[in-house]
Parts: sequence; C-alpha cells; structure tokens
Amino acid sequence: MQLQSQSTDPGTPDRRGPGRYLVWLAISQKRRVATGTLLGSAWMVGLTLMPYLLSRAIDDGLKDGDRSDVVLWAGVLVAVGVANALVGALRHRTMTKIRMDAAFRTVRVVVRHSARLGAALQRRVSAGEVVTIGFADAGAVAEALTFTGPGVGAALAFVIVAVLLFAVDPLLAAVVLLGAPLIALLVGPLLSRLQGAEAAYRHRQGKLAARFGDIVGGLHVLHGIGGKQTYAERYRRESQALRQQGHRVGAVTSWIEALSIGLPALFLAAVTWLAARMAAQGDITVGELIAVYGYTAVLVVPVAFLIEAGDDISRGLVAARRVLRFLELEPDTAQSAGAGAGAGAGGGPAAPAALHDPVSGVTVHPGRFTALVGDRPADCALVVDRLGRFTPSDATWGGVRLDAIDLDRVRTRILVADNEADLFTGPLRTVLAGRHERTADDLARALHTAVAEDVVRGLPNGLDSLVEPRGRNLSGGQRQRVRLARALLAEPETLLALDPTSALDAHTEAAVAERLRAARTGRTTLVTTTSPLVLDRADTVHYLVDGRVVATGSHRELLDGEDGYRRLVSRGTDESDPDTGPDAGGAGAESPEVVR
Repeated sequence: MQLQSQSTDPGTPDRRGPGRYLVWLAISQKRRVATGTLLGSAWMVGLTLMPYLLSRAIDDGLKDGDRSDVVLWAGVLVAVGVANALVGALRHRTMTKIRMDAAFRTVRVVVRHSARLGAALQRRVSAGEVVTIGFADAGAVAEALTFTGPGVGAALAFVIVAVLLFAVDPLLAAVVLLGAPLIALLVGPLLSRLQGAEAAYRHRQGKLAARFGDIVGGLHVLHGIGGKQTYAERYRRESQALRQQGHRVGAVTSWIEALSIGLPALFLAAVTWLAARMAAQGDITVGELIAVYGYTAVLVVPVAFLIEAGDDISRGLVAARRVLRFLELEPDTAQSAGAGAGAGAGGGPAAPAALHDPVSGVTVHPGRFTALVGDRPADCALVVDRLGRFTPSDATWGGVRLDAIDLDRVRTRILVADNEADLFTGPLRTVLAGRHERTADDLARALHTAVAEDVVRGLPNGLDSLVEPRGRNLSGGQRQRVRLARALLAEPETLLALDPTSALDAHTEAAVAERLRAARTGRTTLVTTTSPLVLDRADTVHYLVDGRVVATGSHRELLDGEDGYRRLVSRGTDESDPDTGPDAGGAGAESPEVVR
C-alpha cells in the first residue's frame, strides 16, 4: 500500500501535549485526512438517505397504487446503496492509510530520537519500553485518528437525521436530539476511568518487556550460575500483575463496548415505540413510520462510532503522553555548536588533529596507532566515551571542544567500535556495509584485515547468508571479527576500538593486530587492550591507573619501566617477552569463546 509520507524525515512533532501531538499527526497528512473526512461524511449521509428513499417508495406506491413509482424509488434505492458501498470501501481504504501513516510517523519519530540519544538511551529507558512505545503505543495513537474520518461523518449524520426527523414530527426530533447525547454522557465517565487503567497497563507492559529482554539476553549466563529459576519466578510474578491490570482494562473496555451497543439499541426501541403509536393514531404515515425506524437504526451507527472514537481518543491520549515523555529525554551531550568555538569549528578541524581527554590525560595523535591499557577496563571505556562524545566532557579535537562541533560531523569522522555492538539481522553483505555501497574489493579487504574470510566460507551462502538477530548464528570470535570488518568498511578518519580482539585465540589475534596496523597506516587509531600481541604493534601506549595516565611509551619501554604495567599485560607472571610464554595470547588466551 503506497503511503503519502515516504520521506524518512517524519517532521517536527508538537510536544506541547498529547492532544496537540494527535493534531500534529492529522495535520501532517491533511490532504488525506480531508479526503477521509469527505468520504466518511458522504458514507454516513448515504446511510441516512436509505430510510428516506424507502419511505417514498412505500408512501408513493400505496397512495397511487402505481407500480412505476415503486420501481423508480426502488431503483434509486439500489443505486444509492451501490454508490454508498463504493464510498464505504474508499473510506475504509483511506482511513487505513491514515492510521498507517500515523503509526509509521510515530515509529520514525521514536527511532530518530533513539538515535539522537545515542549512548544515553540505555541509561534513560529500557529496551522493552522503547519497543512498547514503538509498537503498542504507536498503534494506539494511530487508532485515535479514526475520528478524523467516520467520526466527523458521524456528527454530520446525527445533524441530518435530526433535521429529517423534525420534518416528520418535532417531538421525535426532540427525543433524538436529547437521547443520543445522553448516551454519550453515560459512557463518558468510563472513558476517563479507562485512561487511568490503560496508562498503568502500558507502564507495566513496558517493564515486563524489558525484563523479558534481559532474561533472553542473559539466558546462557543465568543457566551457568543457576539463576534461571529466580528470574523466571520474578518474571512470573510481574506477568501475573500485568494480567491483573489487563483484566481491569478489559473490565472497563467491556462495559464501554456493552453500553455502546446496548444503549443505542434501547434508544432505537424507545423511538420506534413512540413512532408506532403515532402511526396507529394517524399522526404519521406508514412510510414515515418505516423512515423513523430507519433513521433511528441508522443513528445507532454514528452514535456507536462516536463512542468508539471516544474510546480510541482516550487510548490515543495515553499512548501519546508516553511517546512525548520519551521525546522529552535529552542526550548527554549538547547538540549545537558552542559560542566562540572558532571559524570552521562546526565541522571539526580541517585536517586530522589530536584528540585529548583532560580527565585522563590521554592524547591520541593523528596518524598514529595508539593503545590504551588500564588497571580497570571500565576506565578505558570511559576515555573512549569521552573522546567519541558519548558522554559530557571537556575533551578536545584539534584544540576545539568536542561538544562545540556539529555532532553529525563528529559521528562521520570519529567512529567508536564497541566490541559488544549489536549485529542486526540481514545478509552478511548488508550487515558489513550498512548504509554505504561497498564493492567486492572493499569487502574483501575489510574481511582480510579482520581475519574473517573463514566466517564467510563457513556460512552456507557466503556474503549472502542471513545473519540472525544479534549474530546468534555466529560464535563470539566470529561476531567480533565481523564487527571489526564493519568498522573498517566505514573508513573513519579516527577509529576508537574497544577490545577488538578479546574473544580471539592467540594466532588469530596476532594476525588481526598486524593487519589492523597495516590497514590503518597514516590514519588515527586507538585500541583498548591488555593483549601483548596488540600492544607490541602500537606506536604509543598509554598506561592508566585509577583512570589517569601514569606512563606513556612503547610497549617494550613500559615493560622495562613499569612494574604494574608488566604485571597487568603478563597476567601476573614475570614473562616480559610478548611473543613467548603462556600468556602470549593476551586477553584472547583467557576468553572462553575462541574462533571457530
């Protein structure tokens, strides 16, 4: 189904409130909404015409005894019915497009903001919450836009029926005018109650989805330490609580649906009884009696639509409020260039320049292969986060503060390669290339540098083989080498790699270290590692203690001059030769996941 909004840019949502957000979704596709309103109104008006035409056929046929009048009005009735059926089909098609546009627009807004939050996303909101917002809440928001079509048409049909009934009898018109709004008023309190129950249900649903994701992601670890039963029991309790909340939502919803059907039926019976008494007394004709019954029966449709629209809007407001709360989250770093940054600072230094982190004292010089070693791996990760502008800091690039440079330019020129970054599902070729177009030679070079040719050979269809979500069909070492190849294919000016060889065996690790250095010759590269095989190939090694640089030099210089460094990289032995001894494999030697 072709949608009007094909642009990847969903626009700027109105964040001033959930109601304004729904209005923004409608305005964003105003031409389609106008068409849906026109078709919905025409369809509703067409329904009201049917009883009028039927009454004319009966009254004119009985009055004159002329079958030609009956045939004429019956023909008109059939023609109007067929035309209204076509209009109804077009209305349904248009409203489906409106709902889909609203849902996908909300999803794009959520995805765009998730990307804007960057590294702060996981700290601010759970993955389950994002999934719930992107699917359940986006769907509820979309359903609320149904009112723009048949909802508006229902209000128009109500007015037309009232006018037609007034032509028959003012008393009947008064009953209808007073009775239909009374039905809506009786359902109104339940709609406000539904908002509260629905909000609590959505909140619990997001938390449970996050819990489920945590369990699935750590299933192997939980199995190993015997924690599966504890987490399963906790999930069971939370799911029971969610079920109870769902029952409360269902109870309110069932009353709303029951009243939306039952009250209009009672109303129809009351109006029909009143009209039948008038017909028996001769106040109205038989045709008018049938018309009144038809008008009232038709009126059940718009009244039910209005009640259903109220339910949809109530749910939509709850969902929109959750979407807006997510959109209010701010990333850890400023998005705009700071004042006084200097000419051209918005795009960063004109040429490769040094990255400097004042907190740790780490400086990454352009064109050099730099390694970072710390007594606590988390300290090294924090340095990379600051140099990659994933956390607020005073880090500079070419003497200019990173947070004063346009974030898109930072992301384009500086790439942080996390050794635990997710691999999304898709053909391996697409997983490696991402949004870029890469030639076969480009792919071959990256795979060679990452020593990942055997990964391709081991898959049934080579580069066209499907990578499962999170790379589940690859081993730990294979995933790590695919991530490295993906980072190399991006060809960043500066590459900041976190433990890129930690899951590899010593032989593969040595090959990766040698090829990575060669491939990145002349470009800026920083790796965090404790592997002697990698450290021995670095131009510069920074040794951190408690998050601060205490020594800088080559690997062999630090081995000779820093006892703490020597103990750290040799795993507590006195072996100082990085190419011999039981620990020559570095971090990879201790990894339970080696290359297959």
